[in-house]
Amino acid sequence: MVQQDFQRRMPEASRDLRRPVGMLQRLHVDIPLLLSLLVLTAFGLVVLYSAAGESKHYVQRQAIFIGIGYVGMFVIAQFQMSLLQRWAPWFFAAGLVLLGLVLVMGTGAKGAQRWLSIGGFRFQPSEALKLAVPIMVASYLGERVLPPSFRHILATLMIIALPTVLILEQPDLGTSLLVAASGLIGLFFAGLRWRYILGVGLLALIGAWPMWQYVLRDYQKQRILTMFNPEADKLGAGWNIIQSKTAIGSGGFYGKGWMNGTQSQLNFLPESHTDFIIAVLAEEFGLVGTLLLLVVYSVIIARGLFIAIRAQSSFNRILAGSITFTFFVYVFVNISMVSGLLPVVGVPLPLVSYGGTAIVTLLLGFGLLMAISTERRRVSI
Repeated sequence: MVQQDFQRRMPEASRDLRRPVGMLQRLHVDIPLLLSLLVLTAFGLVVLYSAAGESKHYVQRQAIFIGIGYVGMFVIAQFQMSLLQRWAPWFFAAGLVLLGLVLVMGTGAKGAQRWLSIGGFRFQPSEALKLAVPIMVASYLGERVLPPSFRHILATLMIIALPTVLILEQPDLGTSLLVAASGLIGLFFAGLRWRYILGVGLLALIGAWPMWQYVLRDYQKQRILTMFNPEADKLGAGWNIIQSKTAIGSGGFYGKGWMNGTQSQLNFLPESHTDFIIAVLAEEFGLVGTLLLLVVYSVIIARGLFIAIRAQSSFNRILAGSITFTFFVYVFVNISMVSGLLPVVGVPLPLVSYGGTAIVTLLLGFGLLMAISTERRRVSI
């Protein structure tokens, strides 16, 4: 009798000893990731206000898109990853259709046709492919034996190539490179063998000249040449890089103070609220402010990698790794571009530069990371 009473009462006792679940945990929110994102977006609004010439219009629109992104992030965090894996082909197909519509009926600006306008709402479909491609790659490889065979590698490369080519036709070199990178990173996280990695590197070297001759447009070639010698055309192609370097260097250690930068406030620095916003930050907040921003970025990236390592399935691991490393590529390319280490390819500084679709897409990606992070908790509850 004593033993039976003991066995009957143990489940109740164990429930009493369980750790209480907080509201954020019930919403499947990764708290370290959320806090880091809140700090980054708040700081981004402060920098944007100065970079946009104290314009409340840009800040208000940015805040609206950030709010939409956070709502979407919380919604995405509730997704069951197994369901998302089954839906992946439909998301990918819808993205390809939207890219096709851009080429047929898209709206243009500055010589590029990258947007769709539906019911007065304007958005950039190529941004959605930054999520659709890694989801599709993770879904395809996650259902197969890893590391992937040569046949599956070729199929994955075809998945990546389709949207990349369509985005290049807009033309949008920066976004096409990010979309391609998001898929290739997923392939790497699937356990790609080193002989294939070296083979891809060799093919890239062999294909560099044909790409220069037949794929890149004249203005894209000019950007690459300007990277090596911006002083050759100081008032033309080299103006952006020269002014951004001047702004970064003039900030010194502590900076000139918020809204006291000369390069940005006197309009010497072009695209100061979008692609070159980190030059504004460096001039006004100096090396200290830039390093603090990099610390926040590093925390987000480290948390994303931690989530990828602890993922419950191959699909989750590949997807989490792709999202995290694509975010890293965003940061690396933008800072290198503004510093003159890479050509100017139109990649914004994530969650700091002004932009609508890009911000919403990034936060939706972090929602997927939160869904993956809480997958273990869902299984145990």
